[in-house]
Amino acid sequence: MRKLDRIDRMILDILQKNGRIAISELATKVNLSTTPCSERVKRLERDGIIMGYYARLNPELVDKRLLVFLEIKLSAKSGDVFEQVARDLSEIPEVLECHLISGDFDYLIKARLKEMSAYRKLLGNILKKLPASASSHSYVVMEEVKEGLYLDIDA
Repeated sequence: MRKLDRIDRMILDILQKNGRIAISELATKVNLSTTPCSERVKRLERDGIIMGYYARLNPELVDKRLLVFLEIKLSAKSGDVFEQVARDLSEIPEVLECHLISGDFDYLIKARLKEMSAYRKLLGNILKKLPASASSHSYVVMEEVKEGLYLDIDA
């Protein structure tokens, strides 16, 4: 993979803020003509630096107001257990993020749901799926201060 130059970084910065920008407008902003700009974007996609484009939804307006973080600590730990847990948690649509982490617990899960009863059901399903007994701690978000996917890449 080629090293990112200043123009690549500018393109990435702009696309993170507006993934729907027209190539012609993007090219103007980075001082390129349309074809070389388009080729750079395609290369960034092909190299896996740009992983995709998506629409960000308002959770309130799609009836997913409850945001919960869940810590899970497994009693048995092995490569096979971690692989099974990763597969199981990856299949749950309410789970937005799942991270195997170091520290006092093993997994940190971010989930978004309609209401607390839906979370109670989700938690039961998660604990039931785990191949090893587990303990859990839940954190219900009262107010979202900042949430985003923007990565500062020093454009």
